[in-house]
Amino acid sequence: MKARSQNLKSKSKLNIPFSFLKKYYLFLIFVGCVGFVGVISIYRLFVMKPTYVYVKVKVGQGMWWASTQRPSLWFVKAIQQAKEQKDLTGTPLATMVNISYYPYYGTGQYDTYATLRLKVSKMGSTGNYSFNRETIGVSSPIDLEFPNVQFSGTIIELSTQPIIESYVEKTIFLTKKYSYPWEYDVIQIGDSISNGKDTVLQIVDKAKGDTNEVFLNDQGKLTSTEVESYRYIVIQAKIKVKKAGNQLLYGEETVVSPGRTFGIITDGVTLSDYVIAKVQ
Repeated sequence: MKARSQNLKSKSKLNIPFSFLKKYYLFLIFVGCVGFVGVISIYRLFVMKPTYVYVKVKVGQGMWWASTQRPSLWFVKAIQQAKEQKDLTGTPLATMVNISYYPYYGTGQYDTYATLRLKVSKMGSTGNYSFNRETIGVSSPIDLEFPNVQFSGTIIELSTQPIIESYVEKTIFLTKKYSYPWEYDVIQIGDSISNGKDTVLQIVDKAKGDTNEVFLNDQGKLTSTEVESYRYIVIQAKIKVKKAGNQLLYGEETVVSPGRTFGIITDGVTLSDYVIAKVQ
């Protein structure tokens, strides 16, 4: 009897945990999940070393192939004041490294480029990176939320090392055949364009010559009009460009080579429909 009583007691002790688990299994699963997430979070915050990459972003809504409105000057000025985007723990997720902008063809808008340092997660062995739970890479969209400004853009360059801007200075000669007399008068030697940090173009000289429009008359003979006089203008300018293979780029995307059209947009004047005659 005594042995039987002891066996019953031991069985009842074993039944207590099982009954507890059966009654509170949902609660225990919840606690287990919270604990697992907590361990992972502690590991990621205090043990795992963060991964950083550097990106250059062209500011603008939508994908790179969409024709969207470029930022106005007030928007550019706000982006210039952006410093750090932080997470809930105060850790910087995005740090502004550099901002550059170039006036776009007399519209009051600017092609704007932001260089940033991002805290990312490496996605396994694929070589991909995730920022704010979104996969990023060249041509992918990205959303950034700084305390003073929020903007979107397209990543045009990604590197694990700091992005170094390297410019070379060239001299370009711009020509325009059928220009009005006033167009020559508004050209100011010394007028320049800034990208927000450096002078990237400066007019150093100008020249003019008379020209007129030649066409075939009703008899098939060449003749010229004297209804209005025209000017043949040549502008000499110093320009800072970047080498991309065998090409020279102005403002990240504009190819500078003979035969291409080019415009100069300063605070005081817009000069359009010029042709690059020579680069040296």
